Amino acid sequence: MSDTADEGEKHVRDEQRLRRRAALRGAERVLARPGFLGTIGQRLAVLDEARESYDLDELSDTYGGGIVETLEERVAGLLGKEAAAYFPTGTMAQQVALRCWAGRTGNPAVALHALAHPEVHERNAFSTVSGLRPLRVTSEPRPPTADEVRDFGEPFGTLMLELPLRDAGFLLPTWEELSEVVAAARERDAVVHFDGARLWESTTHFGRPLDEIAGLADSVYVSLYKSLDGYGGAVLAGPRTLVDEAKAWRHRYGGDIFQQFPTVLSALVGLDRELPRLPEYVAHARVVAAALREGLAAAGVPWARVHPEVPHTNEFQVWLPYDQEAAAEAAVRQGEETKTFLFSNGWDRGGPGLAVTEVFVRAAGLEWTADDVKAAVTEFVERL
Repeated sequence: MSDTADEGEKHVRDEQRLRRRAALRGAERVLARPGFLGTIGQRLAVLDEARESYDLDELSDTYGGGIVETLEERVAGLLGKEAAAYFPTGTMAQQVALRCWAGRTGNPAVALHALAHPEVHERNAFSTVSGLRPLRVTSEPRPPTADEVRDFGEPFGTLMLELPLRDAGFLLPTWEELSEVVAAARERDAVVHFDGARLWESTTHFGRPLDEIAGLADSVYVSLYKSLDGYGGAVLAGPRTLVDEAKAWRHRYGGDIFQQFPTVLSALVGLDRELPRLPEYVAHARVVAAALREGLAAAGVPWARVHPEVPHTNEFQVWLPYDQEAAAEAAVRQGEETKTFLFSNGWDRGGPGLAVTEVFVRAAGLEWTADDVKAAVTEFVERL
């Protein structure tokens, strides 16, 4: 394909992305309305609730003190860990954690899934920036198994598990499977780190509280904006000695930012407002997923897949037998023309004639009944 054709396709995608965001802002009904897509005024309004989450008469933070320490202590308590460190990004938090573990184990090799975030979304940051060596335990679109970890052909110092595994469909293992995978790593004298960007919403699937889930791992990273709707940021939790070293590397990586109080305040609000509601979002995502399956079948779509059939979290995938462009255009047109936006996320190419998108169910989606979802499916299919 020529450079001119590539530029033309990029222009079309950019235009459609702008239309999609405009349609989402104008939509009266959506399954999720992520805060980061709002206006600056709307984002600032999040802090209207901040006084209920933190004493605003306290002095603001400088280089990690005050309110930042409050957040770190709270997350450490929720995850049942000795200590925690705030980071401006999850990419930095995980690189630092795994770098620290490599120093302790004497092995820079990190075993992980081929679809894990560092392998897909971080431009080879592990090896380029931190000198770590990623080893792909499996590339199958499912969580790794205990046998794959136990029988892997190369030694590794750390096993990193992404929970849930987003690019495979926000998949989680069963509690028994997860326990066996962790045990297999321990048999190899490896430490275990959880990429728990979305760990917050895993409690329903596992049937366990957060501290018990996190207790399986030596260290855990959690995001403060993916589920909690904060402005950004991440927290690394684990043994105090590891966290102390991580804070030193945070400084070296440029993560010791002068003041962080707006982002940290938004995270504290998210812990108070969103965290308690996540089980409700997960439960309703299962209602939405079932209605999508029934609606697509009733609309005569020859083949469609909701994956997983019963969502493990409040997020899942939908696969349709159409070109990516056709599915994306139908979704945007529905939002523009009906003010109901069923599929508000972007669409990717899943293969020849296959399109895949992610569906999120949050507070806005709780208003949808199963019949509402089926009616919206009919309107969407009419535009394909």
